[in-house]
Amino acid sequence: MSASPPPSSTSRLRVGSAPDSWGVWFADDPAQVPWRRFLDEVADAGYAWIELGPYGYLPTDPARLRDETERRGLAVSAGTVFTALHRGPAVWDATWEHVGRVAELTRATGARHLVVIPSFWRDDRTAERIEDPELTADQWRELTTGTERLAREVRETYGLDIVVHPHADTHLDTEAHVARFLDATDPALVSLCLDTGHYAYCGGDSVELIETYGERIGYLHLKQVDPEVLADVVAKGTPFGPAVRQGVMCEPPRGVPALEPVLAAAAKLDAELFAIVEQDMYPCPPDRPLPIARRTRAFLRGCGV
Repeated sequence: MSASPPPSSTSRLRVGSAPDSWGVWFADDPAQVPWRRFLDEVADAGYAWIELGPYGYLPTDPARLRDETERRGLAVSAGTVFTALHRGPAVWDATWEHVGRVAELTRATGARHLVVIPSFWRDDRTAERIEDPELTADQWRELTTGTERLAREVRETYGLDIVVHPHADTHLDTEAHVARFLDATDPALVSLCLDTGHYAYCGGDSVELIETYGERIGYLHLKQVDPEVLADVVAKGTPFGPAVRQGVMCEPPRGVPALEPVLAAAAKLDAELFAIVEQDMYPCPPDRPLPIARRTRAFLRGCGV
């Protein structure tokens, strides 16, 4: 009897997808694919893991959610919250109330991660500028200490680990901002969700980040940007929402960064990581996501995951 082939170099990566790849940004929006169709199609495309997406898009009753996911062969990798911790103690109570709802549901699914995205300095629907894109020194301190507090209390209360997601049009975006954030937070509490597309959108090098701060990488979002569209976005200062409608995020392997070296660098960390595919497409025709999801899953299998 022949021996089994050795596992691929990226076999410790658990690949999944998210409502974002089906054009879902909000809990309820007529432009979005209904949640049952999302679950059917993400399973059809060959994924075993999903994120919850915006709270309220998928059922919030834990028993119903477990039934809907398990009968499709799906499991949940993480929930997602948006926070504005740079605004200081005044927002803590409202933040914790929001985090608590999502964390409770996340824990009930058996997931162990909570993806934390800093709030936009532009309005997420109108793209109107609502804050200065640069934080003051005091705001940086509130952001870092508030994130550590959130990580500590989420772990103690819900048994979840937070992974902070650098994101376009937030205060945590560029290489310099990400390095400043990581250097100012406790590695035992705060890990990063590296989104390869957002990091490239903001001028960052994902492989370099993994090689420099590997012990801080706790979770991956796999995404690419179209370099030609991105060049136009940067030249015109286009906000993220309109940039997505312009097609700045594209399916692999059509964009940057190349995912093969990113996956290889992640494999060298010798850690079990979720690698969740996200291709921002809000809004999109309802028949568009599934063929892209199938092609993307096939591409990633070719990369060994």
